Amino acid sequence: MFSSLASARGEQAIAVLLSGMGSDGTAGMQAIKAVGGLTLAQDPDTAQFDAMPRSAINAGAVDIIAEAGELPARLMSYVGHEPELAGDIEPEDLEPETAALERIVAELRQRVRHDFSQYKPGTLFRRVGRRMAIHRLSSTASYADMLEHNALELDLLFKELLIGVTEFFRDTEVWQVFAQSTLPALLEERSSGRELRAWCVGCSTGEEAYSLAIVFRETIERLPDAGNFKLQIFASDINPDAIAFARQGDYPAAISDTVSEERLARFFTRTANGYRVNEEIRSMILFAQHDVILDPPFSRLDLIICRNLLIYFDANLQRKLLPLFHYCLVDEGILMLGSSETIGRSGYLFAAIDGRQRLYRRCDRPSVPGPALLMNSLPPLTKTSKKNTMPTKKPSTPPGDSLQVAADQVLLQIYAPAAVILNNDGDIIYISGRTGKYLEPAAGKANWNFHAMAREGLRSPIAAALKVALTSKEPVQLRTLYVETPTGSQPVNVTVQALHSPASLAGMTIVVFNDIAHSAASESTSGDKDVAAYEAELQRSAEEILALREEARSTREELQAANEELQMTNQELQSTNEELQSTNEELQSINEELTTSKEEMQSINEELQDTNSELKSRVTDLALEQSDMKNLLNSIEMAVVFLDKKLLVRRFNDRASKLVSLRESDAGRPLSDISSILDYPTLEDDARETLRNLQVSEKQVQTSDGRWFTVAIMPYHRIDDVIDGVVITMVEVDESQKLEQ
Repeated sequence: MFSSLASARGEQAIAVLLSGMGSDGTAGMQAIKAVGGLTLAQDPDTAQFDAMPRSAINAGAVDIIAEAGELPARLMSYVGHEPELAGDIEPEDLEPETAALERIVAELRQRVRHDFSQYKPGTLFRRVGRRMAIHRLSSTASYADMLEHNALELDLLFKELLIGVTEFFRDTEVWQVFAQSTLPALLEERSSGRELRAWCVGCSTGEEAYSLAIVFRETIERLPDAGNFKLQIFASDINPDAIAFARQGDYPAAISDTVSEERLARFFTRTANGYRVNEEIRSMILFAQHDVILDPPFSRLDLIICRNLLIYFDANLQRKLLPLFHYCLVDEGILMLGSSETIGRSGYLFAAIDGRQRLYRRCDRPSVPGPALLMNSLPPLTKTSKKNTMPTKKPSTPPGDSLQVAADQVLLQIYAPAAVILNNDGDIIYISGRTGKYLEPAAGKANWNFHAMAREGLRSPIAAALKVALTSKEPVQLRTLYVETPTGSQPVNVTVQALHSPASLAGMTIVVFNDIAHSAASESTSGDKDVAAYEAELQRSAEEILALREEARSTREELQAANEELQMTNQELQSTNEELQSTNEELQSINEELTTSKEEMQSINEELQDTNSELKSRVTDLALEQSDMKNLLNSIEMAVVFLDKKLLVRRFNDRASKLVSLRESDAGRPLSDISSILDYPTLEDDARETLRNLQVSEKQVQTSDGRWFTVAIMPYHRIDDVIDGVVITMVEVDESQKLEQ
């Protein structure tokens, strides 16, 4: 019910969880919180049964925790508190709100390392306003002040901004088109036996990544000539909790609404609380915490899935991410976007396969015009102002200054050579221009070290030049180096120089790349040969200098070999560490299953204890009622016998035992088998007649000792008005009979 409410009402959904057993409601509370709704739970310490609210609280799905009597006031306070959004604020009041929001974004960047300044301002205002309503704050500035001294609230706000709305096979028609035509066409273009690479950006709790793996497996099994393909999926998100959840692969039983019975039976295992993804599917996916805005991307990809993530980013960031995706994809690679997203101005980079389903194919053309590629510069994590991303008034700038700045920017972008700035460890801290020819992100874990990214032909010479440049005041020139690129070998001149000013760049090194034409490279090579001959004559007269240079070269080669061996060892250790981590996660998952089973048994035990207590109470009440009944029957001035429908003795009192030969052990015996001192041979027949016509029968009979009794036979009515036998009453009328005679 909660999940349906979240789907139907979105941010307007409100859920309240009170005392109860088990973990019911937790999954639904998570769904409501994911879409921006409000969740409230009773304080477990005040609940008669604390398991249900405690489960939701431990899952991080509760916004407000209070005693049951306080929840209505907190709920009405939230409903009545509607903070103004950016679009509702007057222009003269917008600047203070924007400044407060920038403070909040800065606090988040400092706390969680993620930059939200390029998110849409409306989204930020809504999510911040929701937290303000929970804390009953009226202004964004007040909330920003609270965040400065409240790390826990920063973590909660961070989770609030991560809108993890996803499900298996979301937008079913898209997956049908992808499985029936797009994926088979991609497999047909690739050579058999190749390992395909896919990247699921913003995977949240992993449903779309697992959906892709399932569709790929079904397609391979369905196509007879599909080839021996394998698929490696990289699924990334900035939410560590969502990544941990996705790694486990445990999902609630509610996924049966979106996953067919055939797929549940084929790719899932039934568990006590839902379904678990089978190992063959889980092994295809590598989940990683990754920020698509700040971290280096995955490369050489055949497929990118980025669904309903771009809608939360502003237009500037969207224009940077789409060229980035183009750069990451190989030729004819596939891009899948969400139903509300388009490629916009990047139409020259992608061709539509099915525009209605947001399926695109990479076009074979340069990835970046100028600064459009996000990798041109790393987004700052420090105190860089992000005011242009918020809706505020633009400061007036003198026309002359604007023209000069714009002209300088164009000249730098078009005519300045590609260059990178390195720190002492060789890590890239700034990139200028288009460096794709010379640098390439290494496969595997993101690594921004220059020596790991340099292409073949540049790594060793530049590594040696960096060491020389550190001890030299003059720039080190490397002429006519050949770098291997996807289009062939490219001659390039490289300049390496240590930086001493300005102070912010002191101690760093700049590497500048200049392409040269092949004809110029040939002339340069010819000229270099003459210079080399002249230098050789000089070197022959200085054998000692030559020996020193040879020794230095040999040392560099040995150092390079040792460095490569160290990198291989490091990769092996990293692989071993990942295996150990995977084993640890499996053990942790087993431990969690055992804990869950223990909690369920404890819950069942508590329910049995409650039932046992109720039964004991009812047995006590029943025993008391039986005692009352027995005392009542024995205290009245008549003999009473109860018979069932078969005229078997059910109950009698002490007076009846003196007229009819009855004992305690006679319960259940037929009336015909019991002797009596009454002279009433038709007693059984009259009892049967009363059962048939439900009429009361009354006769006066005499006993063997001469006493007279009035015998009445009447139907036995149960509480639910069902005839279940007869009641025989015998009242002594000897005195009245004698008087009558």
